[in-house]
Parts: sequence; structure tokens; C-alpha cells
Amino acid sequence: MNDTSGNKYIIALDQGTTSSRCIIFDDKGKIVQIVQKEFKQIFSHSGWVEHDPMEIYATQYSVMTEAIAQSGIIPADILAIGITNQRETTIVWDKDTGKPVYNAIVWQCRRTASIVEEMKKDKEMTQYIHKTTGLVLDAYFSATKIKWILDHVEGAREKAEEGRLLFGTVDTWLMWKLTNGKVFLTDYTNASRTMLYDIHNLRWDKKICDYLSIPMSMLPEVRNSSSIFGCVNLFDTEVPIAGVSGDQQSALFGQTCFKKGDVKTTYGTGCFLLMNIGSKPVLSKNGLVTTLIASTGSDGRPEYALEGSVFVGGAIIQWVRDKMRFIVDASDSEYFANKCKDNGGVYLVPAFTGLGAPYWDMYARGTLFGITRGTTRDQIVRASLESIAYQVYDVIEAMKGDTGLTIRSIKVDGGASKNNFLMQFQSDISDLKTIRIQTNETTALGVYYLAGLAIGLFKNKEEIKSFEVKDKTFRPQMEDEVRKKYLRKWHKAVSMCRGWEDENP
Repeated sequence: MNDTSGNKYIIALDQGTTSSRCIIFDDKGKIVQIVQKEFKQIFSHSGWVEHDPMEIYATQYSVMTEAIAQSGIIPADILAIGITNQRETTIVWDKDTGKPVYNAIVWQCRRTASIVEEMKKDKEMTQYIHKTTGLVLDAYFSATKIKWILDHVEGAREKAEEGRLLFGTVDTWLMWKLTNGKVFLTDYTNASRTMLYDIHNLRWDKKICDYLSIPMSMLPEVRNSSSIFGCVNLFDTEVPIAGVSGDQQSALFGQTCFKKGDVKTTYGTGCFLLMNIGSKPVLSKNGLVTTLIASTGSDGRPEYALEGSVFVGGAIIQWVRDKMRFIVDASDSEYFANKCKDNGGVYLVPAFTGLGAPYWDMYARGTLFGITRGTTRDQIVRASLESIAYQVYDVIEAMKGDTGLTIRSIKVDGGASKNNFLMQFQSDISDLKTIRIQTNETTALGVYYLAGLAIGLFKNKEEIKSFEVKDKTFRPQMEDEVRKKYLRKWHKAVSMCRGWEDENP
């Protein structure tokens, strides 16, 4: 048990795709307790991914109460709660009974791909959705998931049209449950991931809702990410929910990317890159999406970001470990990569499920180039790590191309950011300063800051920046000619793996 005398605290609820977490911060930004619980992944059909909404809530409430108990803090010292969440995941429930009408359909779920393909035949609507929501038409987002539930769950459409059903991303569901049905709200960041929200006029779009036959009565009110959403009764103490943000936007805020041109990269199973593009949206010509970022302004208007996703980031190291058995532990990859003076001409393109931004080639497949009789395990391990950095570089270049902005540095977080070889190579190949901060809990840190601003714990963003503690800064060390050669070979490898899988087998 920690010595908690005289301190005040903010609870960050971090509801992710595989686990519910609670991180308690003190008023100086120090983590005092972390509790995590995994929950069941439901795969009822090929390509389908579901969660039990009641289990999401149960695990999230459980880790919160456990973290409070383990830390020894008293509820009266808890200033606020912040919520960050997996985005796009779709929950529909009966507002009278409080029971979900179906399992949560997870962002990864591809069951609505046929609905999307049918919609794409309507070129005018496809363009309208992109222009209005900033998103590409895809099964990834919430809109077609809602439609699927209304079309396939018995009695759901009738109930929805009678105004008896509610829709929410996970933040909305948690707030509704935590306040016993008193709060039906979301924030700008989560609303912007539904494919139903007009990011220019900041309202639900009637035309898209009508097109998909989604009653607008189902949709929550949308608020500033840093504001008082409602109160939770914690052991007879009313604690305000004061910060809400989708996980990637929360990480952007936690990384203090407050200026136009600031970029963060989260290295997880895949890689998520977000670039702050300021108060005017830019629609990408390079396969990126435009999204709203966590808002704190006095006028309540959020700013915008470009977002790009790399499908296979840290997952390539899992493949090297589990399938190739070249290493025993993921951390071993740094040791073996450092044993090589260079990559020996070996390039790995990890297009296991196609290529994401900026290529968007679903028919590309993973390929290994440049192997000779002298090729070693170490070089293949090194090429695997390098492939992550090349893919991030390609997205950064797409961001530059869309915005014309100069990028001077990138901030990094996520599991693979601990790999010093990868971070140095990322800096070298991108020719950018790469900054890793001391805490890896940037997603939770983001809603901690947002909640702290809403309750007046912090005066402004400048004060928040003073809390940031850098762990290590990586600076480019590679000669320009070497960099150009590496990139030329990488792009040659990418071009050769594209369209490998036949479109019509």
C-alpha cells in the first residue's frame, strides 16, 4: 500500500480491445496504481469479433474498485474520472431495461463488408461520406455495425424507430452504466469515428443516418472532451467524469502534441500515427483519414488530425518469434539486430493481410527479398524491425504530402517503442528526431490531463507540458546517401509484393 496522505487523485479508465484497465494518477502526474483484467473475445463466425458489453462494464468497474482498494486512497480524495476507450466498437441497448440487444460488435469485425461494398456502388454517397465525416467508407467504423444490428436482431428496428434503443461507443456505454442511466453522452473524438458525424459542422449527419435507416434518436449528445459529463457515486462520494477521449486521440494529447504539425506514433500490434493539423480539416489524397482530436478550447471547437494505420507493426516480431522461432523473447530482437553492421541487402515487407496506408492494397502479401547463401538469422530479424520503421516513414511522408507541413520530430509510445534499435533506425530513416517519454501509459495520461483541465487542476496546456519527462531522444545518424539507398530498395520491395494474391482466384 502506498503512502497517500495529503494527495489528490484522478482515475483513468482505459477500456481496450482485450482488457479493462484502471490507472490512478496523483495530482503531480505520478502513477500510484494500475490494475488490469482481460475479458473474453467472441469469434462466432470467420471474420466476426464481438465482446459482451456487460462483461466490459463488469471488468471496468471491478478494476476501478480494486485499484482504489489496493492504493489505500479514500474516495473523498478522488478529484475526477477520465475515460479512454477502444474506438468504433458498437453497442446498442434498450434504454428501459438497460440490457444490450446484442453483443458489442468490435472495430476489428468485418461482418459488414458486404454492406460497405454495396454502398460503394453509389459513388455520390461514397464521396459525400468522405467529405462529411473525413473517413473512408469501411466496415471498420460504427455506422454499418449499427445498421447490421437493426437489420438482424429481432424487433430491434421497431424498438429503435419507437425511440427505445440507444447506441454508443464504449465510452458512452460506460458513462451510462456508471451513472445508472443518467448520462447519455459522448465526446467529439469518439463521435468522429462512427461514420455518422459531420466533422465540419459538429453534428450528427441526417443524410447518412437516413441512408442507413438509423433513427437519430439513438445517438448520444456530443461534448467537448474536457468537460463535466456527469457524476459517479463511488462509495457514497460523487466523483465527476471530466475527461473522455478515444484511445488514439487520448495518446496524442498524452504526448502533448498540441501544435499543428506535431506527430505521435503508437507501436502496438499495428502502428497508429496521428498528426495535429490544427483548426482546419484536410481531406487526404493519400489514404489517410481525417478525425477530431481531444478538445479543450473555451469555444468548445475541437481541432483536427490526420490518422494513418500500419497493419503489421509489433506483430512482425511475434511472427519472427512464434512462427520462425528465430528468437525466444520479443526483446531479443534488439540484441540480434545490433549484431549486424547492416541489413545485408535483406528486406521484409510484412503484408500478411495486405498493405494499409498509404498503399491500401488488399492483394499484397508478405515477401522477403535479397536472400543469399550468406544471409543470417540476425539479418532477417533486423529486416523485420526495419520494416516497421519503413512503414511508419511512408505514412509520415503521406502526411507531409497532404498538409505541406514540416515535421521536425515524432513522439513515440507503445510496446515496440522500448526497442532502442528500432527507435534509432526510425530516426535515421525518417531523418527526424524521435522522442520517447518516460511513461508508456500515454493513453491514460491523455484523459488524466483532460480531466485535470476540466476541474481546474491544470491552468492550461503549457502547464501540462511542464509535466512531461523525456526518457530518451534519438537523433538521425545515417548518411543521406545510405538513407536514400535503403528507401529505394524498400520501395522496390513494396512494388514487387503488390497484387501478389489474385483478385479473382
